Amino acid sequence: MGRLFGTDGVRGVANADLTAELALGLSVAAAHVLAEAGTFEGHRATAVVGRDPRASGEFLEAAVVAGLASAGVDVLRVGVLPTPAVAYLTGALGADLGVMLSASHNAMPDNGIKFFARGGHKLADELEDRIESTYEQHRTGAPWDRPTGSGVGRVSDYTEGFDKYVAHLIGVLPNRLEGLKVVLDEAHGAAAYVSPEAFTRAGAEIITIGAEPDGLNINDGCGSTHLGLLKAAVVEHGADFGIAHDGDADRCLAVDGSGAEVDGDQILAVLTLAMREAGQLRENTVVGTVMSNLGFKLAMESEGIQVVQTGVGDRYVLESMKEHGYALGGEQSGHVIILDHATTGDGTLTGLLLAARVAATGKSLAELAGVMQRLPQVLINVPDVDKSRVTTSAELAAAVADAERELGTTGRVLLRPSGTEPLVRVMVEAADIEQARSVAGRLADVVKSALG
Repeated sequence: MGRLFGTDGVRGVANADLTAELALGLSVAAAHVLAEAGTFEGHRATAVVGRDPRASGEFLEAAVVAGLASAGVDVLRVGVLPTPAVAYLTGALGADLGVMLSASHNAMPDNGIKFFARGGHKLADELEDRIESTYEQHRTGAPWDRPTGSGVGRVSDYTEGFDKYVAHLIGVLPNRLEGLKVVLDEAHGAAAYVSPEAFTRAGAEIITIGAEPDGLNINDGCGSTHLGLLKAAVVEHGADFGIAHDGDADRCLAVDGSGAEVDGDQILAVLTLAMREAGQLRENTVVGTVMSNLGFKLAMESEGIQVVQTGVGDRYVLESMKEHGYALGGEQSGHVIILDHATTGDGTLTGLLLAARVAATGKSLAELAGVMQRLPQVLINVPDVDKSRVTTSAELAAAVADAERELGTTGRVLLRPSGTEPLVRVMVEAADIEQARSVAGRLADVVKSALG
């Protein structure tokens, strides 16, 4: 069996890859592993369980709840809420475990399971490995140690989760949002009710799209992966800007008043300067990834701010932030982590803080985002190659060195083997789009010939 846990939990096609049996088994395994690790020592364990609106989330939630309760864990069902809300409530309610059922920005047929440790933090790789190993051992025959009688877990609905999370979001804001007109695209996802409520309570005038989830339409032509509807709505309504989330609302992308996209790097740049001004940017440092646009790094360095880069994935951004005590980090995709107020990317919180900056400065989002100039970026996927030789091929190393000399300080090259497919991603940034395309094309040809 291949590793079940990826960089963001367990995902697959619901009822095909991700079955009720798997969800139940992993939940029981998680309870046992965390008990053995001492997480539940001296008290009866409690778990918070939430989901996004996917139809498959209904039966997967039932399976997870059954698994946890059968292992002696009391369960608080919070219903449809964003991933960051489940993480927040896990910490705020003093729960020992959090479980979120969502496949984020993936299409509706997919679903996923993500576990949070006490405090709302993602589980360490070592714990995920132990959960997977324990699940496999029992799947192949070893019986579970099952409590009986009063030892089984109790299940209840925690209906205060919505208001508690919204109040948390409002409490973080440094100023009100009166005078702003904002279009919100909720991707027919988990933030369909939370995000409009939070923006309205904060004083903004809102127009919502993608806010009618029916279990089947999540991420369907809307949200952070499909910005066309949001761009049109912002222009049509004469809004100041628009905010887009993905299915579980841990991402935030934006559109300025003219309909131009404002990506995660630009949002991160705006928030970095706002936090520095407020004295909240610890170590005068922000964390990005190797895929962050070079324009972001150049803009931050021109402001005297250090940029730390990690591997691709918000969990690696978070690991660096926690290890070194940094306050802010994020990805181009719109995952932004504000560690003083969230343990994971929080799209609604990010959107609110971006709006607060617009309101406080009186500047347009386009003007604020103009602090950085996005360099043209070209990405080519080269399939059917031996990705393990990316770092050992002399021919490829020579080609990369030639490309870097040509680009100088206004461009860069990144070759990255895919984590799931037999392909290599060739990314080139340059001051000129045609130069970026030319260099990327040449490098892709070398990857194909050297590693094919």
